[in-house]
Amino acid sequence: MSRRKALSIIGGGAILAAAGTGLHVTRKPNKALAPWAAAGQYDEIRKRALSYAILAPNPHNRQPWMVDLSTPNQVKLFVDTNRLLPHTDPFNRQITIGLGCFLEVLRMAAAQDGYAVQLDLFPEGSDTEELDSRPVAIAHFQKSETVKPDPLFAHVMRRRTQKEPFDMDRAVSDDDLRSLISTPQSGTRRWADNSDQSVKHYRTLSEEALMIEIETPHTYRESVDLFRIGRAEVNKNPDGIDFSGPLFETLNLFGLFSRKAALDKNSVTYTGGIDAVLSNTRTAMAHIWITTKGNTREDQIAAGHDWVRLNLQTTGLGMGLQPLSQALQEYPEMADHYTQIHKELAEDGETVQMFARLGYCAPVPESPRWPLEAKIINA
Repeated sequence: MSRRKALSIIGGGAILAAAGTGLHVTRKPNKALAPWAAAGQYDEIRKRALSYAILAPNPHNRQPWMVDLSTPNQVKLFVDTNRLLPHTDPFNRQITIGLGCFLEVLRMAAAQDGYAVQLDLFPEGSDTEELDSRPVAIAHFQKSETVKPDPLFAHVMRRRTQKEPFDMDRAVSDDDLRSLISTPQSGTRRWADNSDQSVKHYRTLSEEALMIEIETPHTYRESVDLFRIGRAEVNKNPDGIDFSGPLFETLNLFGLFSRKAALDKNSVTYTGGIDAVLSNTRTAMAHIWITTKGNTREDQIAAGHDWVRLNLQTTGLGMGLQPLSQALQEYPEMADHYTQIHKELAEDGETVQMFARLGYCAPVPESPRWPLEAKIINA
């Protein structure tokens, strides 16, 4: 959330109060941001590739990956079942897409050092209802004279998920949209639309779906429980939804921004928070989505590969990308919107795996991350 959005919650009163008391609040959560500086600073090839992979996008920044390095030249990937989203992602589809993002960045980073990565997905099988303790993938590293660096890797360190309003005076061009949807992808298809009628329609659908998630107690509570407010909380738990920096620490100190306040529908935190997130959906300048022919775990991994590549492409174009996943969520209260978006955007039998808004705005900071060492089961 930006300074402008936060100020809209309380009208600037807490900031003025803090200034009047001479209060000094803490700054950036440098410990939680250290993994960005550490990326690439490992001698061992697998750890060097993994140091980039942990920067991949993932739902609610849960970072649900764990890796076993006990076998030479292999990375065995598991999901941390304590980091799932059972209410908004009951079948772990979105989490699986995040794991696909992780694996694609891993592959790209290895290619930079001349290593090919062959993936053996779900080598012990998988459950379509939920992820479990079985491995998600085994990544086999092999030195190769033929592997070539991926041009999109150049954008990995600048890639962000854009959570700010877009500039409504700057259109997304037809040429840029064509460049984003013309790139061939294995197992997925991309679609996009920037027509006025379509943009207006999907702004409304996105807003409706977002309000369903907020007004459904168990799905909204899932997000609020993952709020990390202030530097100390973010450094201690560098996952979830980051609200760090002097502004949010001041608001929290004065009782104007907290998990309790966010759950109180009569509070300005609750109403101001809704205004803030809706300012994003209402400034979409185009929409883009990814579909797969089926909805197997392998399809979901493929969607993750494509999603992170799309995010890197938009980064290279100076464009912002933000997933609007609410209408794709598979819990009963969202059923009508899930049916509607699939009827409108998917061909027969397809699954819409990702749906997002596009536009332009100023860069945003990187998201906190757990250090690589916290994600290794066996070295």
